[in-house]
Amino acid sequence: MEVINVSDTIELSLVELNEAGSLMRQEKAMKLASQLEKYTSTAEGLKMLYSIAGNLDSSGFFEGTNWNQPEYLVPSLVRGTLMAGAPSSTFEMLSELRMLAIAKGIYSKKGITQASAHSFLEDVIVENLDFALGTLNETSRIKLSKREAQKTLLLFEFLIQEVQLDSIKSRLADEIQLICAQRPVETQKTIDLIRLIRDRLSISGKSATDKRLVFFIDAAFHPTPLSKKYPSPSDYKKVIQDLSPDQVTKEGQLMGEAMDRTGLVSPCHLPLLIHAVQSGDEMRLIKSTLALSQAGLAEWEEHREWLLKFLPEVAMSLSHQSIYGLSRMLNKSLFSRRAVKAGLNNMRKIKVHTLVTKQIRKSLPESVRDQEALPFLLSGIVRILGQPLGVGQGNNPTCQSARGISLWSRHAPAKLIDMVITVATQNRLIMRFENAELNSNQLGKGLVDKLDPQLDVVSAVLVPHLDKIYNEMMRRASGRGEDPHKWVNPALYGHWIQVGFASAYDYLTNTIKDFDGFTRLFYSSFHPDYNGGKMMTYPCPLGIFITSSQGEMLGFHAISLLRVKRTTNGEVRAFFLNPNNEGRQNWGQDIRPAVYGHNEDPGESSLPFHELASRIYAFHFHPVDHKRGIRKVADREIKKVRQLAEKSWGKKYIWSDFAKIW
Repeated sequence: MEVINVSDTIELSLVELNEAGSLMRQEKAMKLASQLEKYTSTAEGLKMLYSIAGNLDSSGFFEGTNWNQPEYLVPSLVRGTLMAGAPSSTFEMLSELRMLAIAKGIYSKKGITQASAHSFLEDVIVENLDFALGTLNETSRIKLSKREAQKTLLLFEFLIQEVQLDSIKSRLADEIQLICAQRPVETQKTIDLIRLIRDRLSISGKSATDKRLVFFIDAAFHPTPLSKKYPSPSDYKKVIQDLSPDQVTKEGQLMGEAMDRTGLVSPCHLPLLIHAVQSGDEMRLIKSTLALSQAGLAEWEEHREWLLKFLPEVAMSLSHQSIYGLSRMLNKSLFSRRAVKAGLNNMRKIKVHTLVTKQIRKSLPESVRDQEALPFLLSGIVRILGQPLGVGQGNNPTCQSARGISLWSRHAPAKLIDMVITVATQNRLIMRFENAELNSNQLGKGLVDKLDPQLDVVSAVLVPHLDKIYNEMMRRASGRGEDPHKWVNPALYGHWIQVGFASAYDYLTNTIKDFDGFTRLFYSSFHPDYNGGKMMTYPCPLGIFITSSQGEMLGFHAISLLRVKRTTNGEVRAFFLNPNNEGRQNWGQDIRPAVYGHNEDPGESSLPFHELASRIYAFHFHPVDHKRGIRKVADREIKKVRQLAEKSWGKKYIWSDFAKIW
């Protein structure tokens, strides 16, 4: 590292910090952070801060803060802290510079290796690519002051100069592939990421990594050679008019395959779809252009006249991603459900409430916020019904609401449509709880103080109301000596939820009781070796302990168990919906949910059965079906689950083997 001059004032403050006792160290650190803040907004200043990053750490600068143990830091949290402003952003920047010094071998710290530090910085850059490539998205521009924006961009410019970009390109390819494997309903962030890669990185197309990136860029913007030559939808529309039937068929095959493989829709897809409908060879072209199965093609043929009226009313020209939702709906024969078709017909005719219109527009890209709200609502419901496992909660603590929207989309699509119509027209939602009507407009705040609008349109409309109702149900069911979800889940989600309920967590005493019995019950209810091979019919709500990559307890979370299946290698895996937009987290103890590679459906996560069991604290079950298998559950399975639980989240609780009556 080059020698950087450090001011006498900073040198003196470092000495004072190093010599300070434990009672004064935090005060000295805050004073020094204030002094260092002025150096964060210039390139030379950053170099100076980097040169003393190791000294800061060894002097106790981070003691008593969230940054004290770098091995526990989470890359996905960096962005929020940087956007929080000083002094948090200052500590965050200095933490990144410390991590860089560790990665480069300039500074060493017990508990974290050079490789781990380098991997952490790669993750930070990948998850903040707009900063890394010198751009700000709309949210960043609004929330960051000019100074905070400047210093954040400088930090990432500095990191990119020091961290090898070749390795990041490979990580970017992995990142996009894994995001697409989950088929999120809301794809704007994915498209933005691909656009940034296209515009800011040199991609020759010769290396294996470059070819992977080019594939996703093409899928998002121009899946065919002709659309690459004429990327403007209007130009592409003109060109395809002069193509031969075989040439159009080839365009449709390439366009449909790219959409089917990635879940991404090119802007040129809509003119090709329109051309297919208007051609003399409609059925063949529709099948390839929409990637339809035989059932999907039959669905199109049966409802063709209605669809030709419905589709122009959907904002496909401005929200072409809904073409993928349409494809999935056709393949699932959803239009043949009378209640679904009737509900969509009703939605076409509604007048959207003024306040709901504002809510919808907040969730849309800025370029289309002046458009009518109803077409986007229709587009949104098509996407949700087509991709029920792609629903996400965004940056909101509303996993319960997202879980409900997903369940209704799969098992009660007409009910979901009716809920959307109610909220869209009345700006309220009414649900029953124990013979009382809960009107969302007459309730206090839910878990969300201010909703992050970066959601799909349907979620943006429903979640504010579902959140209030859920919170009120929880309030009314609290104080009964048991987990309130026992009563709230069936009331909120409906009759799909089994009436049996088990919880290992005792709310009154804050203890874990009879975990072995709890685990036996879970195995006998869902594991094929102990439940007679019975398959699940509907999703089962699970309450889980979320843990960090170090296995440390982070909090509670709501997911849905979707199915349990023995894979080809004999392993029993649990497949579940994680509504937090990211189904492949690291939960510590080498527990890493997978999103593909084990026959996951798009949107599913999966784990070996015992690994998921080690994180569960509550579930619903059928009160009769489990009884035959509960005594047969092998002790080795119970021991395996308990060891994982006790050595992770379980360290936060007192454990009691006192038996509970489930």
